[in-house]
Amino acid sequence: MSTTTIKPQGYETKPVDYFGVERQEMLPFVPAYCRRVLDVGCGAGAFGELLKQTRKIEVWGVEPVTTAALKASAKLDRVINSPFGPETDLPAGTFDCVVFNDVLEHSFAPEEALRYAKSLLSPVGAILASIPNIRNFPILWNLLFHGRWEYTDCGLLDKTHLRFFTKSSIVRMFQDEGYSLQSICGINAYVGLPNASRSLWSAYKLANTLFLGKFADMKFQQFAVVAKAAPPL
Repeated sequence: MSTTTIKPQGYETKPVDYFGVERQEMLPFVPAYCRRVLDVGCGAGAFGELLKQTRKIEVWGVEPVTTAALKASAKLDRVINSPFGPETDLPAGTFDCVVFNDVLEHSFAPEEALRYAKSLLSPVGAILASIPNIRNFPILWNLLFHGRWEYTDCGLLDKTHLRFFTKSSIVRMFQDEGYSLQSICGINAYVGLPNASRSLWSAYKLANTLFLGKFADMKFQQFAVVAKAAPPL
């Protein structure tokens, strides 16, 4: 099996609603010119269906979990029930956008997935990715003050995550794979911290202000990335 393949382990035991998240917050990042989109790890097709409802657009999906792929096939233009990799045999150079909504962190080799995705992009094509941010204040608070690093069924410490990223490591990964970042934006910000005092959260905001925004990234659960293939040197 190619190391490029994205075939998440343990997904078959996920609850049904895990595959049905719409991800409305990612819609504004899909470039306006897109006419054909590939949604990698499309789940039950909720994001693609929402995209088709709001835009005149063709949406393909790739989903390795058969039960989810069957649901997606009723919503999208075409769904391939397969891991994502060269063996998927997708048409090269035809997609205006390849979407990875919280998918790359489930791969042993996300760099190779990005490399393959580049071959699928049209001349104006872009990659859109939502990637969890491990430099997240609640995660670090639990680690530093309570010594806890506890995996969960979903979220930033999803037990099926194989890779962890910060904003800087996301930027480096895309650049190393020959992409030019068009934008990287924090999404799904925390506005408070469960089970922590207000004074602690206030201290974080004060520290961020005093250090001129150096810790601003710590309030975001994910980063939304838009990237295009960099022109050859």
